[in-house]
Amino acid sequence: MTAQHPERVLPAAVLWDMDGTIIDTEPIWQQSQVELTARYGAEWTHEDGLSLVGSGLERSGEILRDKGVDMEVEEIVEWMTDYVMERLQAGELPWRPGARELVEELHDRGVPTALVTMSRRKMALVTADALGARGFRVVIAGDDVERPKPHPDAYLAAAAQLGVAPTACVAIEDSATGVASAVASGAVTVAVEHIVPLSEIAGGDVHLTTLADVDVDRLVELTSPALAARTETATR
Repeated sequence: MTAQHPERVLPAAVLWDMDGTIIDTEPIWQQSQVELTARYGAEWTHEDGLSLVGSGLERSGEILRDKGVDMEVEEIVEWMTDYVMERLQAGELPWRPGARELVEELHDRGVPTALVTMSRRKMALVTADALGARGFRVVIAGDDVERPKPHPDAYLAAAAQLGVAPTACVAIEDSATGVASAVASGAVTVAVEHIVPLSEIAGGDVHLTTLADVDVDRLVELTSPALAARTETATR
């Protein structure tokens, strides 16, 4: 708690999802699915694409293969990853409103951050490198953990690498699968709606429609009640 605001709790760390939360890559992922299925004459709908938001890439590969893409799952994953990376590297990263500014302000305020994504590490590093020294201390990618979101493994690994308790962390997510993963880890979870509706999901401590007006003080204000409750529970 801060001396000025004893009722407010600063998170030990903030753990960020990447696709759809930090950068707006979901439309690019979905276009990669459209183009790949078209190559094999497979039927693929917008709803099919939405169903994969937040999923591990291996699951996406399995579903695309079941739909008729005649490639091995790992080949599908690599094809989609390369497709998205090429488009990201060809221009400015499509930052989500307020996300980059909040990551940098957290750094300036001494709050460590981690990138927690189901994308491959080589792609996660494109985003991490773009933020430079004011960015993430830790990157946990889909190929760093055995179980993808909605399992908590990636968030637990990020907290462990930062040396903090997951229950003292704030996680920021944009998908129901990601929110479930963060909640399962014990982190205070901020759900920021983007591509898919989150208004009816059961999990999450704070629900927002944008980070555009959220600075560190506002984040602390929003998450302090849940952080304080976890601290109280842990000390009983």
